[in-house]
Formats: sequence, C-alpha cells, structure tokens
Amino acid sequence: MVDEFSETAFFGTILFLAWEVLALGTIVNIVMKSRSAPGAWGWSMAVLALPFLAVPLYWILGRQRFKGYVERLREARKSNEHSFLSVTRTLRPHFAILEGEEKRYGGVLEKLSERRFTRGNEVCLLIDGEQTFDAIFAAIEEARNYVLIQFFIVKDDELGNRLRELVVRKAREGVRIYFIYDEIGSHRLSRRYLRSLREAGVRAHDFHSTQGPSNRFQINFRNHRKIVVVDGRVGFVGGHNVGDDYLGKSKRFGAWRDTHVQLIGPSVLSLQMVFLADYYWAAREIPPLEWLVVTPADGSGCGGGSSSVLTLPTGPVEEVEGGTMFFLNAINRSRRRIWIASPYFVTDESIRAALQMAALRGVDVRIMIPDAPDKYIPWLATFAYLADMEAAGVRLFRYEAGFLHQKVLVVDENLSSVGTMNLDNRSMRLNFEVTAVVLCEDFARQVAAMLEMDFTKCREVGGEDYTDRPWWFRLAVRLARLASPVL
Repeated sequence: MVDEFSETAFFGTILFLAWEVLALGTIVNIVMKSRSAPGAWGWSMAVLALPFLAVPLYWILGRQRFKGYVERLREARKSNEHSFLSVTRTLRPHFAILEGEEKRYGGVLEKLSERRFTRGNEVCLLIDGEQTFDAIFAAIEEARNYVLIQFFIVKDDELGNRLRELVVRKAREGVRIYFIYDEIGSHRLSRRYLRSLREAGVRAHDFHSTQGPSNRFQINFRNHRKIVVVDGRVGFVGGHNVGDDYLGKSKRFGAWRDTHVQLIGPSVLSLQMVFLADYYWAAREIPPLEWLVVTPADGSGCGGGSSSVLTLPTGPVEEVEGGTMFFLNAINRSRRRIWIASPYFVTDESIRAALQMAALRGVDVRIMIPDAPDKYIPWLATFAYLADMEAAGVRLFRYEAGFLHQKVLVVDENLSSVGTMNLDNRSMRLNFEVTAVVLCEDFARQVAAMLEMDFTKCREVGGEDYTDRPWWFRLAVRLARLASPVL
C-alpha cells in the first residue's frame, strides 16, 4: 500500500512539474506572439492563476495569427499570374483619383489594403432583412452563369430553406453555385441541408479554419464575412446572416435591426476577389468567373452610379491590424461628426482614446449599441467605459426597438461604411471581415438619415448607468472588463 502510494505521488509530482514547464513555455509564447500588451497580460495572469485550465484554453483560443492563408494565396497567384494581371488591367481604368477630403480619408485605406477605390459605383442601402433578402433572391433569380454565396451563419429554418431551394433550382438550371459557410458559426446546419445542396451540384464548403497541422486545435478564428455576388455584375455585403432572426422573427429579441448594401459597378469585382481568396483556402480551386466591369445602367439608381467604393477585407493574416487601423483612421480624420453603430463596444485603449480625443476637439461622436444583450460578457464589459466616454463628451445610445446588429459608420459629409466589422477586439484581431467603404456625399446623407431614425429609438446612457447599479453588478462589469482583451 505504501509503495503504491509512493508510486502515485511520484507520477503526480512528475505530471505537476511537466505541466508547470508547459505553463512557463506557454507564457513565453504569449509574451513573444501576442499582438497587444493587455491581451498578453490577460492570458499570462490566467495561466499563472489557473494553469490546468488556462494552458489548454490558450492553445485552443489564444493565438492571434492565422497560419497558412497568405502562403496559399501566394501559391494561387503565382500559378495564375496571367489571370490576376488581367483583373488588375480590367480594373485600372476605373480606379478613383482621390483628392482633397477623399484623399485624407481614403489614402490610408488604400495603402492598408493594397487595393484601390473604384469610381462609378451604384450603392443601394438595404435597411432591414426583408429589403436585403428580397434584393439578394431577386438577383439570384436573374443569375445566368454563377452565384457566389458566403455567410458566417446559415440556419436550417424558413429563410435558410428558401435560399436552399432557390440555389438548388438555379444549379439544376445550369448556374454554377459556390457556397462558403463558417463551420463554427453554422455548427447547427444539418447534414441534410448540405447534402441537398451538393446533390444538386452546389459546390458547398465550410471555411475550414482548422485545416493544416498548426491549425488543428485552433477554433478561435471565424470567417465573419457575408458576401453574395451574381455573375460579377451585382454584389451584396453587410451584417445579415441567413436565418429567420434576421427577418425580425427572433423569439428572444423580436425586431432585428441590421443593414446591408447592394453594389453595382467595378467594386463588385473587388468584392469577388475577397470571396475568391476565401474559396481557394476552403476548396483549393479557383472557379472560372467573369471579370468584366458592369456599370450602372443609366446612373439613375441608388447613389446615381457616382460613388467611389473600396471593398476592405481585414483578418488575422495581416501584418498590420486592418480593423484597428480602419477605425483609428476614421476617428482621427473626423472633423464634424463620427457616428458608429455596432452590436458590441469592447475595444482596446487606442480606440477609446481616439474617440475621446475626437469628442474633445469638438467632433460629434456617437456610438449606438444594443440595449438587450445577445452575449452577456461583452455587454457587461461595455458598462465599464460609460463614465470615461461621457467625461470626454462621447455620447452612447442604447437601441431599444429590438436587437441592434448593424455595423455602420458615417464620418463628416462624405465617408460611410457598411460591412461585417464590429467595434470589438474579435473583429479587429480574430475574424475575417469585409467592409464596403463609400466616398459619396449622397450616400453618406442616406446613411446619416438612417442612423438619425435609429437614434430616435434609443436612450442615451452615461456613467450613472453603471454607478447606480448594485455592487454585484459593478463587480461583474469589472470582471468582464478584465476579459475584454481576449473576447
């Protein structure tokens, strides 16, 4: 009995020491590879305090650089160099020449993304789920050659089945359908749903973020993009996923506030390139697509065909954090106003300081966030920033007429954006995102008018919304804030 106890204690000690060595190595990895000091501190403290829990969590959730994606794209471009050069030559006559205010706003984004604004685009604002999916389904009905579809969440419900039935029918008519979904966001999507797509000839793939030996256990990255392109002539991007919730049928939230845009013009080809990169990662093939610029028919549609647009992809493959730079550029360049609508407001110190500085120099800074939470920890963390924001003059509004999910921004009178990027650390560091950045006074007026209507359905909040709460709520807020660097 004593010998058995000694042997168990010996192996227990060896296991404990081995785990401590692993924890020390994990901390070294955190310090060397973390992209932010708060994130490094947060993970390091967690590993020191709870090594048996935090070490495996870090190796599953903690990495902030997605490996292999850029290398795969380089391979694709090298083997298809002629095709890529041809696309560039097609787009070159449509590149916008930015001057004055436009150059102030857009020049940084062009350098950041290594893409160009294109001129002569029609941009149509789609304010809710009905408008969005009516427009998407109508465009797919008109498809003659191919349809590109990419969503973070696809649900096997009424809306999801309407999409499935439509694309299955079009596929049987000979239209090529390329379909990407995020395996984590769409984890409840049934095998029956996917089987029916594939049996009809739809090329359906999950993004497969865990492919490759170094990514096998890494489930923290998400492909959060929502893209539809039809025949290279019309494109859609924005906040909606595929599900009845996005039509306002959520049992929990009821009304759902979201925004999409429809694009016609050279920007559609740029959006198509974003999809193509993700599709190549998922399927290891480059589908044959159309690369001819389709201009707005008569310039009389939404935006009058006069908008300059940049489709801005960001993600955890960049040397520079594109999402963070996008928001910092917009905030720092603002002179009169910057209004942002986002379902989350959990950012690092640089974004919060930029917002405060903008307000202190006289900019009308407004942040619109939901009143009701869909994720409690990010919702709680937001309360920790209310007093500091209010002290600097930043105004925060909580949307009360349902759940706010739109990702929209307007700066001054000329710059606006609609896309998939939230005002949180996950969108800036861990998610693949895409945003349509629009330089057009007419479209900016439309976005501002839409947000002004949304503000009438909000209540303005300040520091008292935190300080007047019970002590246990304030403690929960502070604990949530500690987790904010890794949310």
